[in-house]
Amino acid sequence: MKSKKITPKFKKYNFPKIGLIVLSSDYIIEKDFQTILKEKNIDLFVNRIESFNPLSKKNLIKMSKNITKVTKDILPGERIDCVAYACTSGTIATGYKSIKDKVKKAKANSKLTTPSTSSISALKKFKIKKIAVFTPYPKKLNDEVLDFFKQNKFIITSNSYFDIKSDVNIGKIDSEYLFKVLSNTKLNGAEALFISCTALPALSIIDKLEKKLGVMVFSSNQTLIWDTLNKIGEKNFIKGYGKLLRSN
Repeated sequence: MKSKKITPKFKKYNFPKIGLIVLSSDYIIEKDFQTILKEKNIDLFVNRIESFNPLSKKNLIKMSKNITKVTKDILPGERIDCVAYACTSGTIATGYKSIKDKVKKAKANSKLTTPSTSSISALKKFKIKKIAVFTPYPKKLNDEVLDFFKQNKFIITSNSYFDIKSDVNIGKIDSEYLFKVLSNTKLNGAEALFISCTALPALSIIDKLEKKLGVMVFSSNQTLIWDTLNKIGEKNFIKGYGKLLRSN
Protein backbone atom coordinates (compact mmCIF):
# COMPACT_ATOMS: atom_id res chain seq x y z
CA MET A 1 0.00 0.00 0.00
CA LYS A 2 1.21 3.48 -0.87
CA SER A 3 0.12 6.41 1.31
CA LYS A 4 -1.04 9.56 -0.41
CA LYS A 5 0.01 12.97 0.81
CA ILE A 6 -2.75 15.58 0.57
CA THR A 7 -2.09 19.32 0.76
CA PRO A 8 -4.27 20.98 3.42
CA LYS A 9 -6.23 24.14 2.69
CA PHE A 10 -6.63 26.68 5.49
CA LYS A 11 -9.38 29.26 5.72
CA LYS A 12 -8.67 32.86 6.65
CA TYR A 13 -9.30 33.40 10.37
CA ASN A 14 -11.29 36.59 10.90
CA PHE A 15 -13.04 36.31 14.27
CA PRO A 16 -11.72 38.41 17.18
CA LYS A 17 -9.98 36.33 19.84
CA ILE A 18 -10.39 36.91 23.58
CA GLY A 19 -8.04 35.32 26.10
CA LEU A 20 -9.68 34.99 29.51
CA ILE A 21 -7.54 34.33 32.59
CA VAL A 22 -9.70 32.74 35.27
CA LEU A 23 -8.93 31.84 38.88
CA SER A 24 -8.62 28.09 39.34
CA SER A 25 -11.47 28.19 41.88
CA ASP A 26 -13.92 30.39 39.91
CA TYR A 27 -17.31 28.79 39.11
CA ILE A 28 -18.91 31.75 37.36
CA ILE A 29 -16.89 33.95 35.00
CA GLU A 30 -16.62 31.51 32.07
CA LYS A 31 -20.40 30.98 32.08
CA ASP A 32 -21.01 34.73 32.11
CA PHE A 33 -18.71 35.34 29.13
CA GLN A 34 -20.24 32.43 27.22
CA THR A 35 -23.76 33.70 27.97
CA ILE A 36 -22.99 37.06 26.34
CA LEU A 37 -20.79 35.78 23.50
CA LYS A 38 -22.76 32.69 22.44
CA GLU A 39 -24.44 34.32 19.44
CA LYS A 40 -21.48 36.47 18.41
CA ASN A 41 -18.70 35.78 15.94
CA ILE A 42 -16.09 36.02 18.69
CA ASP A 43 -13.84 33.23 19.96
CA LEU A 44 -13.12 32.83 23.66
CA PHE A 45 -10.04 30.99 24.88
CA VAL A 46 -9.74 30.35 28.61
CA ASN A 47 -6.82 29.45 30.83
CA ARG A 48 -6.87 29.08 34.61
CA ILE A 49 -4.39 30.52 37.05
CA GLU A 50 -3.56 28.91 40.38
CA SER A 51 -5.23 30.76 43.25
CA PHE A 52 -4.58 30.57 46.98
CA ASN A 53 -6.68 30.72 50.12
CA PRO A 54 -7.46 32.35 52.45
CA LEU A 55 -8.36 35.46 50.47
CA SER A 56 -5.73 38.09 51.24
CA LYS A 57 -3.63 40.71 49.50
CA LYS A 58 -0.53 38.54 50.01
CA ASN A 59 -2.11 35.53 48.29
CA LEU A 60 -3.50 37.62 45.44
CA ILE A 61 -0.04 39.02 44.73
CA LYS A 62 1.38 35.49 44.93
CA MET A 63 -1.15 34.37 42.32
CA SER A 64 -0.10 37.14 39.93
CA LYS A 65 3.43 35.73 39.61
CA ASN A 66 2.07 33.14 37.16
CA ILE A 67 0.32 35.61 34.84
CA THR A 68 2.96 35.58 32.10
CA LYS A 69 3.04 31.79 31.83
CA VAL A 70 -0.74 31.45 31.92
CA THR A 71 -1.11 34.13 29.23
CA LYS A 72 1.55 32.55 27.05
CA ASP A 73 -0.28 29.22 27.17
CA ILE A 74 -3.42 30.72 25.59
CA LEU A 75 -2.91 29.81 21.91
CA PRO A 76 0.91 29.84 22.15
CA GLY A 77 2.48 31.91 19.40
CA GLU A 78 -0.90 33.21 18.21
CA ARG A 79 -2.24 36.74 18.46
CA ILE A 80 -4.97 37.43 21.02
CA ASP A 81 -6.95 40.63 20.45
CA CYS A 82 -7.74 41.22 24.13
CA VAL A 83 -6.65 39.53 27.34
CA ALA A 84 -9.10 39.79 30.26
CA TYR A 85 -7.61 39.16 33.69
CA ALA A 86 -10.63 38.05 35.70
CA CYS A 87 -9.90 38.99 39.29
CA THR A 88 -11.14 42.25 40.81
CA SER A 89 -9.38 42.16 44.17
CA GLY A 90 -6.32 40.62 42.51
CA THR A 91 -5.95 43.56 40.15
CA ILE A 92 -6.32 46.00 43.02
CA ALA A 93 -3.81 44.12 45.19
CA THR A 94 -1.20 43.64 42.47
CA GLY A 95 -1.70 46.88 40.56
CA TYR A 96 -2.77 47.29 36.94
CA LYS A 97 0.73 48.22 35.70
CA SER A 98 2.26 45.06 37.15
CA ILE A 99 -0.41 42.89 35.52
CA LYS A 100 -0.05 44.71 32.20
CA ASP A 101 3.74 44.20 32.22
CA LYS A 102 3.29 40.47 32.86
CA VAL A 103 0.68 40.07 30.12
CA LYS A 104 2.74 42.03 27.59
CA LYS A 105 5.72 39.68 28.12
CA ALA A 106 3.57 36.89 26.70
CA LYS A 107 1.26 38.74 24.29
CA ALA A 108 2.95 42.00 23.37
CA ASN A 109 0.29 43.14 20.91
CA SER A 110 -2.80 42.25 22.96
CA LYS A 111 -5.02 44.77 24.65
CA LEU A 112 -5.75 44.21 28.34
CA THR A 113 -8.74 44.71 30.58
CA THR A 114 -9.44 43.91 34.23
CA PRO A 115 -12.55 44.12 36.42
CA SER A 116 -11.24 47.02 38.49
CA THR A 117 -10.14 49.19 35.55
CA SER A 118 -13.26 48.33 33.53
CA SER A 119 -15.49 49.31 36.45
CA ILE A 120 -13.83 52.72 36.66
CA SER A 121 -14.31 53.21 32.90
CA ALA A 122 -17.97 52.17 33.11
CA LEU A 123 -18.75 54.47 36.04
CA LYS A 124 -17.02 57.39 34.35
CA LYS A 125 -18.95 56.77 31.12
CA PHE A 126 -22.14 57.62 33.02
CA LYS A 127 -20.49 60.39 35.07
CA ILE A 128 -21.27 58.57 38.32
CA LYS A 129 -19.55 59.91 41.43
CA LYS A 130 -21.40 58.36 44.38
CA ILE A 131 -21.57 54.57 44.69
CA ALA A 132 -22.71 51.89 47.09
CA VAL A 133 -20.31 48.94 47.13
CA PHE A 134 -20.94 45.28 47.90
CA THR A 135 -18.22 42.62 48.15
CA PRO A 136 -18.13 38.99 49.26
CA TYR A 137 -14.63 39.39 50.72
CA PRO A 138 -13.17 39.34 54.23
CA LYS A 139 -13.22 42.75 55.94
CA LYS A 140 -9.62 43.68 55.16
CA LEU A 141 -9.95 42.88 51.45
CA ASN A 142 -13.34 44.58 51.35
CA ASP A 143 -11.74 47.76 52.73
CA GLU A 144 -8.98 47.61 50.13
CA VAL A 145 -11.63 47.66 47.40
CA LEU A 146 -13.23 50.71 49.03
CA ASP A 147 -9.83 52.42 49.18
CA PHE A 148 -9.34 51.74 45.46
CA PHE A 149 -12.55 53.53 44.57
CA LYS A 150 -11.79 56.40 46.94
CA GLN A 151 -8.36 56.81 45.33
CA ASN A 152 -10.16 57.09 41.99
CA LYS A 153 -12.24 59.99 43.35
CA PHE A 154 -15.50 58.14 44.01
CA ILE A 155 -17.62 58.76 47.10
CA ILE A 156 -18.70 55.57 48.92
CA THR A 157 -22.16 56.15 50.39
CA SER A 158 -22.67 52.64 51.81
CA ASN A 159 -20.93 49.29 51.98
CA SER A 160 -21.82 45.71 52.89
CA TYR A 161 -19.91 42.43 52.55
CA PHE A 162 -20.20 38.67 53.17
CA ASP A 163 -16.82 38.07 54.86
CA ILE A 164 -16.11 34.87 52.86
CA LYS A 165 -12.52 33.76 53.34
CA SER A 166 -12.29 31.12 50.60
CA ASP A 167 -12.94 32.18 47.00
CA VAL A 168 -14.18 28.71 46.06
CA ASN A 169 -17.24 29.40 48.26
CA ILE A 170 -18.10 32.69 46.57
CA GLY A 171 -19.34 30.98 43.41
CA LYS A 172 -21.65 28.80 45.50
CA ILE A 173 -23.74 31.75 46.69
CA ASP A 174 -27.39 31.38 45.73
CA SER A 175 -28.19 34.09 43.17
CA GLU A 176 -31.76 34.58 44.43
CA TYR A 177 -30.45 35.06 47.96
CA LEU A 178 -27.92 37.53 46.57
CA PHE A 179 -30.77 39.43 44.89
CA LYS A 180 -32.69 39.53 48.16
CA VAL A 181 -29.66 40.89 50.02
CA LEU A 182 -28.76 43.49 47.40
CA SER A 183 -32.33 44.65 46.83
CA ASN A 184 -32.25 45.87 50.44
CA THR A 185 -29.09 47.94 49.91
CA LYS A 186 -29.15 51.29 51.69
CA LEU A 187 -28.11 53.60 48.87
CA ASN A 188 -27.81 56.78 50.98
CA GLY A 189 -27.77 58.93 47.87
CA ALA A 190 -25.67 56.60 45.70
CA GLU A 191 -26.11 56.96 41.95
CA ALA A 192 -25.16 53.31 41.39
CA LEU A 193 -24.39 50.01 43.10
CA PHE A 194 -21.14 48.20 42.33
CA ILE A 195 -20.97 44.44 43.02
CA SER A 196 -17.38 43.24 43.28
CA CYS A 197 -15.86 39.81 42.43
CA THR A 198 -15.83 37.76 39.24
CA ALA A 199 -16.79 34.61 41.16
CA LEU A 200 -20.10 36.07 42.38
CA PRO A 201 -23.25 35.04 40.42
CA ALA A 202 -24.53 38.59 39.90
CA LEU A 203 -24.87 39.04 36.11
CA SER A 204 -28.31 37.42 35.84
CA ILE A 205 -29.85 39.61 38.55
CA ILE A 206 -28.59 43.02 37.41
CA ASP A 207 -31.65 43.94 35.34
CA LYS A 208 -34.14 43.29 38.12
CA LEU A 209 -31.86 44.94 40.69
CA GLU A 210 -31.84 48.12 38.61
CA LYS A 211 -35.64 48.07 38.52
CA LYS A 212 -35.85 47.41 42.25
CA LEU A 213 -33.29 49.99 43.37
CA GLY A 214 -33.94 52.66 40.75
CA VAL A 215 -30.24 53.18 40.03
CA MET A 216 -27.67 51.65 37.69
CA VAL A 217 -26.04 48.43 38.86
CA PHE A 218 -22.54 47.39 37.84
CA SER A 219 -20.76 44.11 38.53
CA SER A 220 -17.19 42.94 37.99
CA ASN A 221 -18.20 40.47 35.27
CA GLN A 222 -20.56 42.87 33.54
CA THR A 223 -17.99 45.68 33.31
CA LEU A 224 -15.22 43.25 32.30
CA ILE A 225 -17.32 41.84 29.44
CA TRP A 226 -18.39 45.36 28.38
CA ASP A 227 -14.80 46.63 28.28
CA THR A 228 -13.55 43.51 26.50
CA LEU A 229 -16.15 44.01 23.77
CA ASN A 230 -15.18 47.68 23.47
CA LYS A 231 -11.52 46.78 23.08
CA ILE A 232 -12.19 44.40 20.19
CA GLY A 233 -14.52 46.87 18.48
CA GLU A 234 -17.77 45.03 19.24
CA LYS A 235 -20.56 47.54 19.87
CA ASN A 236 -23.67 45.38 19.75
CA PHE A 237 -26.68 46.24 21.91
CA ILE A 238 -27.12 43.51 24.58
CA LYS A 239 -30.36 43.18 26.52
CA GLY A 240 -30.98 41.55 29.87
CA TYR A 241 -27.85 42.43 31.84
CA GLY A 242 -28.22 46.03 32.89
CA LYS A 243 -28.11 49.47 31.30
CA LEU A 244 -24.34 49.32 30.80
CA LEU A 245 -24.45 46.45 28.28
CA ARG A 246 -27.51 47.95 26.59
CA SER A 247 -25.42 51.09 25.98
CA ASN A 248 -22.88 49.35 23.70
